[in-house]
Amino acid sequence: MSLLQAATEVRLNAWAPYSGFRVGAAVRGASGVIYRGCNVENAAYPEGTCAEAGAIAAMVAAGETRLIEALVIAESPRPVPPCGGCRQKLAEFGGPEVPVTLCTTDGAARQTTIGELLPGAFGVAHMAAR
Repeated sequence: MSLLQAATEVRLNAWAPYSGFRVGAAVRGASGVIYRGCNVENAAYPEGTCAEAGAIAAMVAAGETRLIEALVIAESPRPVPPCGGCRQKLAEFGGPEVPVTLCTTDGAARQTTIGELLPGAFGVAHMAAR
């Protein structure tokens, strides 16, 4: 299964009764296994969960802590980038060179990297003891 197929399929499971904006995400762990996530809204805005966060949580729950590729898909006029929080989550588990593909359900796609999405990312090195 490709990242695009995985994200496209899981997007249909999104719980988006308030916005109607369904998002699917897939990440490939260092093992090669694909993990999927979809957005889950909550009536108590903004307590929902983004698709990227769900895919990363599935990866971590399976025992992996390194991602090597990510893809996000939504029904939108242009490819949808991850929110700021999800950019930080991607940076936590993947290096700046990790490819990220942003897609629309109509077939448009944009290739980028975690580093391009989040330049100057905050990381564990910033918390190192002096």
